[in-house]
Amino acid sequence: MSLDALKREAAARAVALVRDGMKLGLGTGSTAKHFVDLLAARMKAENLSIVAVPTSEATRAQAASLGIPLSTLDETPELDLTVDGADEIDAALSLIKGGGGAHLREKIVALASKRMVVIADETKAVATLGRFPLPLEVIPFGLAATQRNLTKAFAQAGVIGEMKLRIKDGAPFRTDSGNLILDAHLGVIPDPARLAAHLDAVTGLVEHGLFIGVASGAFLATATGIKTLGNVA
Repeated sequence: MSLDALKREAAARAVALVRDGMKLGLGTGSTAKHFVDLLAARMKAENLSIVAVPTSEATRAQAASLGIPLSTLDETPELDLTVDGADEIDAALSLIKGGGGAHLREKIVALASKRMVVIADETKAVATLGRFPLPLEVIPFGLAATQRNLTKAFAQAGVIGEMKLRIKDGAPFRTDSGNLILDAHLGVIPDPARLAAHLDAVTGLVEHGLFIGVASGAFLATATGIKTLGNVA
């Protein structure tokens, strides 16, 4: 089975969790895209009534094109379920997200939800977070000063690595909120919660891609079937 087919299998399991009348958070990325496609198909087939809050402009456009009713957190501040992908996930359901640059909105939506279920293929499962570069969304003003303070936060948390400004199409990548992203190549993050706490104290950093204690469960698609982590019910 191809990697894309595995992603779709995980998404299909998450779509089965949706119930009529739910308020959903829609994630961003290749696996979440499958979820949105399958959700729209199930809504049409079963005449389900749901409302959804997207985590990015890309997801908003996809969902709108498929006829999924959309809302905002201002209009719908409490959600029943958010389904989203991950760039890395460990056995404790700690995540690295932000490969698509949407982790700020993804975290806001996830924390507004009663539960967050992750959908991913088996290549995203790791024993220790850090292989995937950690995305750091920063405001453009004072970038060099923010980078220095981030380096200090890394040292205080016992990690070290190079930060690179994310570039796309020859120019600095801009998030949906107009910010920049620094990708921190740390290799190994032995204590993600400790690092998250130090990063939270850095002024100029809008949000980091560590999701600690946010996900309640996960569907991991493997070559031998779907593996469930945590509580997905």
